[in-house]
Amino acid sequence: MSERWNYQLKMGGFWGIFMIIFMTLFELKEKPFLEQISSTNFYFRAIVYLLIGIFVLGYVNWKAKVKREKIDQQ
Repeated sequence: MSERWNYQLKMGGFWGIFMIIFMTLFELKEKPFLEQISSTNFYFRAIVYLLIGIFVLGYVNWKAKVKREKIDQQ
């Protein structure tokens, strides 16, 4: 796997998992934990957070990293 994809998976995956946990904890006042994870809405949101994290946030962070490294080399 290329360096870019490894970076995107690490950074975007971390953000996606963080958001899943944060939103689950945030909604504990409205729904109990077991009720949240047993709904299809939870899994849909989890997949969306992971995909956005990997493909959007990971890509933007990769581009910023490449730009930063290019500036550091000059």
